[in-house]
Amino acid sequence: MAQDAARQAPPRRRRAGRPRGARSDAAPRGRANPSYGALDLGTNNCRLLIARPDGGEGFTVIDAFSRIVRLGEGLAASGRLSDESMDRAVAALGVCAQKLKRRNVTLSRSVATEACRRAANGRQFVDRVRRETGILLDIIPPQEEARLAVLGCHKLLGPGDGPAVIFDIGGGSTELVLVEPDGDIPRIRAWWSAPWGVVSLTESEGRPNIEGPDRVAAYDRMRRRARDGFARFAEWLPKDRGDIRLLGTSGTVTTLASVYLELPSYDRRAVDGLHVPVDAMRHITTTIAERDPAGRASLPCIGTERADLVVAGCAILEAILDIWPATDLGIADRGIREGILRSLMARDGYQL
Repeated sequence: MAQDAARQAPPRRRRAGRPRGARSDAAPRGRANPSYGALDLGTNNCRLLIARPDGGEGFTVIDAFSRIVRLGEGLAASGRLSDESMDRAVAALGVCAQKLKRRNVTLSRSVATEACRRAANGRQFVDRVRRETGILLDIIPPQEEARLAVLGCHKLLGPGDGPAVIFDIGGGSTELVLVEPDGDIPRIRAWWSAPWGVVSLTESEGRPNIEGPDRVAAYDRMRRRARDGFARFAEWLPKDRGDIRLLGTSGTVTTLASVYLELPSYDRRAVDGLHVPVDAMRHITTTIAERDPAGRASLPCIGTERADLVVAGCAILEAILDIWPATDLGIADRGIREGILRSLMARDGYQL
C-alpha cells in the first residue's frame, strides 16, 4: 500500500527546462498555430487532450480521447499491474499516439499517476508503453499531481476571499489541496495524497459487500475509512471557516452533478463550472449507496460502466464534505490535462 504523502506550504516552482516526459519535434516559438498534447493515465482512465492557444487567455481543444482502462484493477491485492489491465492501457495509449501524430503535435507531456507509482512493475510497464506506442510516460509524484490539478481547474472556484479546498478523486488515490487567494493562481498552503480512490476503496471493501443486502453498512465503513485517511489533512485546515469554498475534479463529481441535473446523457457544457448545494449532493450520494447495482446502472449518466465504482466515489466525497463543510460544491470537468496544457503553453510565452 502506498504511503500517505503530505506537505505544508510547499515552495513555489521556479521556471525550468522542459518537464520530464515532454516531447518536442520543433521549437514552438515562431511556429504558426502550434498544437500541444496532454495525456493523463490514471488508475481507472486514460485521457488525452490536444489543443492550440486561442490568442486570448485560453486554448481551443482540437481533439480529445477518454477510455476506461482500469489499469489498477487487482493492484491492491497483488501489488502488480495485471497483464490484462496493461493490455487495455496499451491499446488506449496506441489510439492516443495516433492522434498525437495525426494532429502534428508540437509539444506534449504524458503522465501516469497512482497505479504506476504503487505497482512493483510500474517501470516495466512504462518501458513497454515506450516500445509499443512511442509515448514517454512520466510517473509523477503526488505533489505534482496536485499542482497540475489546481492549475487546471482553479478558475472555477466560487467567488470569495476565503480559503478553498480543491480535490481530485482518482482511481487509486485522492488528492486534496488547501489554497488561498494569491493573484491569478491560488497559493497552495497544504496538500495531501491518500491511497484511497474509487478502485482501491472498492476492492478493499469488496464488491459483494457493496452490492449485497448490507450495502448501506458497507458504504458507512468506506466513508469512515476515507475520513480516517484524511484526518491529518483535516488538522491543517483553518478553524475559522467563514467564506470557505470547495471545488472537485474527477469522474465522481461530474457523474453526480449529472445525476443532480437529471441529464439523459452527459453534457460537459452543463456540468463544468456548475455549483451544487452540498445538502443536495449528500442526498444523491446516500440514494446511490442505498440502490442495488441494477438501480444504480439505471441512472443514465452512471450506467453499467460506472455502477460498481460510483459508491466508493460517493463515500470519499462525503468524507471530504465531513471535514470541509462548505455550503456548495463546485464541479470541474477539467484538471490534470488542462494543467499540463497551461504549463506547456506558458513555457512558450503564451499568457493563459
